[in-house]
Amino acid sequence: MNASRSDMFRKLLERDPKNPMVLYSLGNELFKEGRYEEARDHLQRAVENKPDYSVAYRMLGRAHYELHKDAEARDVFLKGKEVAWENGDLQTVKEIDVFLRRLQKREAGER
Repeated sequence: MNASRSDMFRKLLERDPKNPMVLYSLGNELFKEGRYEEARDHLQRAVENKPDYSVAYRMLGRAHYELHKDAEARDVFLKGKEVAWENGDLQTVKEIDVFLRRLQKREAGER
């Protein structure tokens, strides 16, 4: 089912390649499929096209996290947290805080 969903979003993206909602949705589906690099690329484009898209920052940070790109993940999470605060999106702030703590724990374990 996931493959058909990502295919559907790819078709929508062909019609509107800069649509942040479609970029986010495709990135989210690819993330669910474990295709983190592809997901990261689409999510990055989503935040470039809509810099106040806090949930896209959250997913972009998660993609970096899964790819063990910890410095990039932290930067994206911190930017996303700032954007989420500005939007009044407190649920996303809380979710980003969870991932920042996971990142901190992982880094502490690796040293």
